[in-house]
Amino acid sequence: MKTDTVLYIDCFSGVSGDMLIGALLDTNMAGIKELEDGLNGLNIKGYSLEAEWVERGGISGTKFTVLDRGVEQPLRTLTDLRKLLDESELPQEIKKKAAGIFEKLAEAEAKIHNIPLDKVHFHEIGAVDTVVDVVGSLILLERMGVDNIVSSSVNTGTGFIDCSHGRLPVPAPASLELLKGVPVYSTGADGELVTPTGAAILTSICDSYGGIPAGRMMSVGYGAGQREMEHPNLLRVMLLECREDMDTEDIIILETNIDDMNPEIYTYLSEELFLAGALDVTLTPVYMKKNRPGTKLTVLCAPELGETLRDMIFRESSTFGVRTSKGGRYCLDRKVIEVKTEYGDVKVKVGYKDGEPVTFSPEYDHCAEIARKKGVPLRKVYQETIRVLENRFEV
Repeated sequence: MKTDTVLYIDCFSGVSGDMLIGALLDTNMAGIKELEDGLNGLNIKGYSLEAEWVERGGISGTKFTVLDRGVEQPLRTLTDLRKLLDESELPQEIKKKAAGIFEKLAEAEAKIHNIPLDKVHFHEIGAVDTVVDVVGSLILLERMGVDNIVSSSVNTGTGFIDCSHGRLPVPAPASLELLKGVPVYSTGADGELVTPTGAAILTSICDSYGGIPAGRMMSVGYGAGQREMEHPNLLRVMLLECREDMDTEDIIILETNIDDMNPEIYTYLSEELFLAGALDVTLTPVYMKKNRPGTKLTVLCAPELGETLRDMIFRESSTFGVRTSKGGRYCLDRKVIEVKTEYGDVKVKVGYKDGEPVTFSPEYDHCAEIARKKGVPLRKVYQETIRVLENRFEV
């Protein structure tokens, strides 16, 4: 059975290189000493590392800082950075990934400022702290043995920032260029939440974007931003153990709240939805606007049936809107068997995990038919069937 270690990056306050390293250190899956030892392979002098616990919005996290030790550093070009990596003692895979990240940064800057790639010569990719952020993130991820990396949508921030290029809008043009294809949003927080370095690292290491994967939570870490803000200025990472022990399938979830429909129509609508291929249909009592009692209709279906069932809900109900979202469901292997009981053979649905039975359910229609035929209470048919099953499967 395959088990993957998945890192989930929660960018509710954006992402920067130092926040990512701080969050990775905060998981306690790798330490500052391991990071220092790995970075020694770069053969760069004149800096030191600091990791301290701070609070941001009442939540503790690790603030990672690269400290300048007074040694003048050159403004490195992309060519200089490639040479630095080639001559370093870093593992070959880290050299390759780091070079790819620096190239992404340079390409974004070249496009935004309309200059040739080999003429890009700027602080953002040449500074020691950015080199440390890029290479350090890759070193920590290698030490942690992560198999897969997933990120949330990215909160970008708003406003303006002052930098070597002048006054720029937030998100910075280079950050936006790097975030192409990534789901983003803004809560209206004033300030730069996504740095070009953070965007370049995130888009280089992530395998996918979406919600938190299903799995066993092993560790959580918070990386603190440099500034206090109205919200907790932190990057959160979660390390999960995800097992591929159950079949998964993509589904569409359709929902609508209704407070003005004849209740008898729900029965007909549910039957029609099932006949059309819905995997599940549920009705939940809810209180709506003006404290009116209503009903929430929830329908699960395969992605290819989403539009058909949505249109059916519009046609058969009084709703004016249907919410839709993508989801997934984990399914046990299922098999219908027949169990011999004193009342006859009863059909039972059995759920299997790793080939072992873990749950069972007597089929209602078959049990009801036997109860009527034998003239016994339905509950007795259930009780006898479950007794036989428990003895058979020892559960």
